[in-house]
Amino acid sequence: MDTRNARDGYVARIAHAPTMQAVVFDEYGAPDVLRLADLPLPAPAAGEVRVRVRAAGVQPADCATRSGWFAERGIGMAEFPRQLGNEFAGVIDAVGEGVTSLVPGDEVLGWTTANAYAEAVVVPLGQLVLKPVMMSWAVAGALSASGQTAQTAVEALAIRRGDIVLVHGAAGGVGTMAVQLARLRGAHVIGTASRENHDYLRALGAEPVVYGPGLADRVRAIAPHGVHAALDGSGRGALDASIELGIDPSRIGTLVDFEDVQRLGVHAIRSQRSRERLQTLVDLHDAGNLRVHVRDIYPLAYAAVAHRDVENGHGRGKVVLMVYETRGFAL
Repeated sequence: MDTRNARDGYVARIAHAPTMQAVVFDEYGAPDVLRLADLPLPAPAAGEVRVRVRAAGVQPADCATRSGWFAERGIGMAEFPRQLGNEFAGVIDAVGEGVTSLVPGDEVLGWTTANAYAEAVVVPLGQLVLKPVMMSWAVAGALSASGQTAQTAVEALAIRRGDIVLVHGAAGGVGTMAVQLARLRGAHVIGTASRENHDYLRALGAEPVVYGPGLADRVRAIAPHGVHAALDGSGRGALDASIELGIDPSRIGTLVDFEDVQRLGVHAIRSQRSRERLQTLVDLHDAGNLRVHVRDIYPLAYAAVAHRDVENGHGRGKVVLMVYETRGFAL
């Protein structure tokens, strides 16, 4: 099938729709609180772009938002119904005043804040980059948020050539990319994961260890001369194990265990996103230097199933919603 004709046909079939479908929830709770709803189709203002979403990545942070974990801590509270999703890829179908560098029909990927599980999203121009022709929609939808979080982490921890780096939760979406980005900087990476994901970590260039009690001793057996830095992407006592290994707290960061940051004197790492950072990641992938592993793909209507998949805690790589499937589009 000719890609451009398929793309143009997709845009033409739904451009007239005054509404769009999106995943929302009306109360905090288990994945079953998620439902599809018809919402007004947003219009781009000056400097903004509307994208017809093809794929949206599903992150642990989305699950934490839906369950009320953030709200319990006074973070990110908002009125219901609420949307979800922070990374996406799709086709531009409208641009606001002043936007000239991108045009309708361009294939892009980018990031947003809690509204990517939808048929369309409006974002500022600076939150998008062009999708490479050979990058799949699923990979494009899974890269933006997790990739930039991983890049932020390796920069915050000053990972450099010769470092021995411990990545907790190394098989997850952010962990997968953090392992590779640290390796590209010349570091030796030790990654914690369940035993069934050890071959996967080896393929990424990391030396795997099983997480859980006795982790520090297992890491010492691999790195008897010490570990230079650690990234916690899993929680479950990972920060205490990192401290036990004698790592300087200034080179320990967490993506999840913010409640122990002050007690231990480590970094709370929150993604610093920019168009330039995303373009760097896209270029690395396009050159074959950054692998984005998508383990499961679901249609938008199965967002609850996708959340249960992410919450099982043992999967590798990313879970993605393919948004165009909600109305039976076959491209």
